[in-house]
Amino acid sequence: MKSDAIVEEGYVYEEETHLTVRKTSLFFAGDGFTAYNCRGELVFRVESYGPDAGDTGEVVLMDASGRCILTVRRKRPSLHQRWEGFIGEGTEGKKPLFSLRRSSIIGRSSMTVEVYADPGEEYQIEGSFACRNCNIFNGEKEIVAEIRRKVDATTNVVLGKDVFVLSLKPGFDGAFAMGLVLILDQIHGADDDDGGGENGNKVGVDPTVEDSNPSP
Repeated sequence: MKSDAIVEEGYVYEEETHLTVRKTSLFFAGDGFTAYNCRGELVFRVESYGPDAGDTGEVVLMDASGRCILTVRRKRPSLHQRWEGFIGEGTEGKKPLFSLRRSSIIGRSSMTVEVYADPGEEYQIEGSFACRNCNIFNGEKEIVAEIRRKVDATTNVVLGKDVFVLSLKPGFDGAFAMGLVLILDQIHGADDDDGGGENGNKVGVDPTVEDSNPSP
């Protein structure tokens, strides 16, 4: 598997890495995410301030110290609800690193991620982000990252959807993966606003068909 950084080399791990991602608030004040490694150390954080923060169409990923790593922005207009990622804070005068879009505007489908620095490099996201059950595949159809519900190790209880695991295969850029999580969350929220409910972002799944193996 390739081990090239897309966003930042420091987040490309040599071993399989599991990050615990937490939604920090269900309300708009300080709404965002925190992501911790297996040692309980803060790796990433995302914060917004106030109900109008999302109106800009931009979300910024930061490291533990507050340094801005990546900005994701919705591209308007876009039939496929295309989002783009930019290095650092802001997008003005910058070329995007990658884009994420629905593979089809008809019904619900998988998501396609294009990396602009390498025209031949694409990723597919399949599964249900709403249910925290997604796989990210590279061009060779290998799973490079997974999103799964978090299970409490002491009680074996599945935690709520606001706490989930982002698993990274060796050589896959964790900052890039976290940027994709932010975009999926934004798309899922937009679908909810449109009345899509939890089925709003069932990428790769027909929403008219119930899950044959629903999450606990």
